[in-house]
Amino acid sequence: MKILKLLNKVYLSIFIIIFSLSILDLKAEEELVDIWKIEKKIDEEGLNDLEIKDNSLIGNSSESIINYESTLLIQNTQLEENNIILAGIYDPEENGLSIDMWSSSDGEEIIKIFNRIKKIDLSNDAKKILDIALLTNSFFPSNNIEEEKFLNFKFDYLIESKNLNLIKIYLSKNNNYNNSRIIKFYINHYLSNSDLENACKIFKNLNLFNDNYLAKFKIYCLINENKREEAQLIFDLTKELGLKDKFFENKFNLLMGYASQNDDKLSDKNILDFHLSHRVNKDIQYKPNKNTPKIIWKYLSSSNLLQNISEIDLENIEEISIIENATHENIYEENDLFELYKRFQFNINQLLTANDTFKLLPNYEGRALLYQRLLLSNNTEETLELALELKNSFNEENIGNAFNLELSNILSKINSDDVPSNFSTFYEKNLINETSEKEKVKINNKIIHQSKLINYFQGKSDEKKLKKDLADVLKNVKKNKKYFVSNKDLMLLESLVSDGFEIPKKYQNLFKLNQSIIPNDIGLLINNKEIGLVLLRLVEFIGEDELKNIGPETVYFMISILNQLNLDKIRNDILLKVLPLKI
Repeated sequence: MKILKLLNKVYLSIFIIIFSLSILDLKAEEELVDIWKIEKKIDEEGLNDLEIKDNSLIGNSSESIINYESTLLIQNTQLEENNIILAGIYDPEENGLSIDMWSSSDGEEIIKIFNRIKKIDLSNDAKKILDIALLTNSFFPSNNIEEEKFLNFKFDYLIESKNLNLIKIYLSKNNNYNNSRIIKFYINHYLSNSDLENACKIFKNLNLFNDNYLAKFKIYCLINENKREEAQLIFDLTKELGLKDKFFENKFNLLMGYASQNDDKLSDKNILDFHLSHRVNKDIQYKPNKNTPKIIWKYLSSSNLLQNISEIDLENIEEISIIENATHENIYEENDLFELYKRFQFNINQLLTANDTFKLLPNYEGRALLYQRLLLSNNTEETLELALELKNSFNEENIGNAFNLELSNILSKINSDDVPSNFSTFYEKNLINETSEKEKVKINNKIIHQSKLINYFQGKSDEKKLKKDLADVLKNVKKNKKYFVSNKDLMLLESLVSDGFEIPKKYQNLFKLNQSIIPNDIGLLINNKEIGLVLLRLVEFIGEDELKNIGPETVYFMISILNQLNLDKIRNDILLKVLPLKI
């Protein structure tokens, strides 16, 4: 082992010399880079384009490591020298957008809108538009906002989405940026679920570890893959660059076989340290508390290290409170918490007067009483009253998520026709509807927005057929003297006109297009081609609501905005959400 470490020191010296020479060579180089070729190459080759082949890091020589790090430096330097400031997943033309969609926007206004959006529990429809706005390749705004600040909005969105596949694609296409925060989220998520294999895979697709935590994680992954020579080289390099972490060094020496006795020190400073503590000591003893980070809780759960519910002392208020909070955070299953509630012993009188008695008990015990009484109830109104009281008790202590699935299960046993009007909102809000939206569209040629004209927006109708269909539908409408042209009809017809189709003159007296009133501030954004900001405003308009639940007047002016900007793909997606009759 001593010979290996000595050789590694020699290799390290050689590496530093070559590393320095690479920097000098790169500073003298001013070759232009075609950003579109780079983007096209990434799009075509995806993750494989950035993957480091296993045979590039095999052997006892440090040459492969030197080539690897030098390649990284070349990539980053070229990108920085040529000011390639694109960061996203989608090509602009996919949604009719422009690479300049943010260029002229005021950063202060962007920050204001983002801060407002962060406070909204966005619907899936709103998230889809935000996804397009943030993850389309474009130049960064340059007025009153730093690139890092704008990037952080993208990172916040990706992390909040918890879509690991989306994050992986983003990282593969944006390997030129310091994405350390999002990389940490990605690998920590997998490690917290005891999935070290997937956590380590990302390092085969990324060349960037200018962060001590990522460097340590990479070193550990190499050890786990039995690539000890490479692990030693990166460890030595990281130490030369200033890493001082006695805890990690001790675990490194143990895993490398340099030390034979564990110091048994445990750290929950981060998930990697906690995992290493568990890796070298399978008999780890750790009792979480309210201040234990959620990610450690997840690791304990996935590694079967959590205390069994049946062992919880019912007299221990703190332990029960911890279980309730952990259930709220989806660490414990709801079933576990309610099995715990069933263990409490109540007399007949307490159960019969549960609505009043629970207020005299400690909060957790009161919830147990309400739950047990709820299970005994066979009266619809009483069941709803108890369920509402129990849900309110959870919400008052900010642990409402601990009673979501079980509440929905209870409500699902109640027929909606039997729900009293004073409980209808509570019933509808808390009943989780697992039925998927039906996609079959019913055509009704007596109504413009439900007619066969819909086929055009689905890409099922060519220009010649559309003209004939349009004339047929309008002819039918004109015959019906009582027909009222709705906002939904207008948004469909206005979209056709926006795409270059003409309404025959004999039908133009049936309606008046462009009746939607667009706010002045959005009108200015449209005139200035500030498309990114317009999309953010649309996200605000949709907010917590699904598109099908938004009033037709609001949808109409959204469609008018998209027509003015020629964003046909986004417009069509919205129209197909709100216009057709689905069965």
